[in-house]
Amino acid sequence: MDEVVKMNNFIKNEIQLDEIFVCFHDDKDKCNCRKPQPGLLLEAAKKWNVDMTKSFMIGDRRKDIEAGLAAGCRTFFLDNNYKENPPNDSTFIVSSLLEATTFIKKKNI
Repeated sequence: MDEVVKMNNFIKNEIQLDEIFVCFHDDKDKCNCRKPQPGLLLEAAKKWNVDMTKSFMIGDRRKDIEAGLAAGCRTFFLDNNYKENPPNDSTFIVSSLLEATTFIKKKNI
């Protein structure tokens, strides 16, 4: 866990993030903060006064998309061609983070 905290602090400082939210539980713990549950997204929204209906969840796993939808976000599935079933209910499907951010800026959505 210390290594994760160190890594998150490094990333936070390097790209000037306000905060990083992390769930340290396993799936078997069935907590509200582990994706696909929306707990961490909702916690962040409350803390930072974020309107989730105007927000996006960009993720490369089905659980990311399910969490985003459960939190009320529009979603971008970043298709990395993993050997798992992709989500079938993502708002958008993209092949890169750049494609998602370009789309958001261009469409002004």
